[in-house]
Amino acid sequence: MTSNAAIRVHGLHKSYQELQVLKGVDFEVARGSIFALLGSNGAGKTTIVRMLATLLKPDSGTASVNGFDVVSQAAQVRESISLTGQFAAVDEILTGRENLVMIGKLRRVDNPRRVADDLLERFSLTDAAGRKVSAYSGGMRRRLDIAMSLIGDPPVIFLDEPTTGLDPEARIEVWQVIQNLADSGTTVLLTTQYLDEAEKLADRIAILHGGTIIASGTLAELRKLLPSAKVEYVERQPTLEEIFLAIVGSEAKR
Repeated sequence: MTSNAAIRVHGLHKSYQELQVLKGVDFEVARGSIFALLGSNGAGKTTIVRMLATLLKPDSGTASVNGFDVVSQAAQVRESISLTGQFAAVDEILTGRENLVMIGKLRRVDNPRRVADDLLERFSLTDAAGRKVSAYSGGMRRRLDIAMSLIGDPPVIFLDEPTTGLDPEARIEVWQVIQNLADSGTTVLLTTQYLDEAEKLADRIAILHGGTIIASGTLAELRKLLPSAKVEYVERQPTLEEIFLAIVGSEAKR
């Protein structure tokens, strides 16, 4: 266990009746880093996020966020985090600025209008601030959704498959937002099925399969699990997709 971890998970188990989803999950996330949790549909990524966000209790094991236990100190955890799910939680009837001001008032921040304007500028939405969100593109909605989640300056943010359904241009927009979050000191736990997303953004990557973490590390460390290929006498490093498929495939054969 490291002293600068923003998230600590040890031995998490979770079952739904006869279905055992998590079978002892362990990982840590360093403060100010981007941690990508990879896994196929149904692997348990969202279950882990929901437990870390205090929305679901583990059957056994422990987890802490920002130094607070997710079960015994749930209120303190909620004050430390923000969660953005797979679909943008924005009010399409309101304008971009009105969405931000509304959340600012709900979270009782000082001067919510100033906070809204600062976030609109930070996320390159100032020109669209007075337009109804129903007229926003998918990338703009997602940027607004993440901006709303940052009101109150939470030190930890969970992004559960944040680019699902977005076109390539919108995905790149969101990638830049996520990178900027980490650059500003926010800890980001990112779940994704897009391997190029993790390859592009993550400081560390964990692969969830069969209810456990079967591999974790930096991209360079994961690449060492597979031999380099020779292409026309030039060494080519394996992609994260090749690593993922090889690791998951080998586990499935056991």
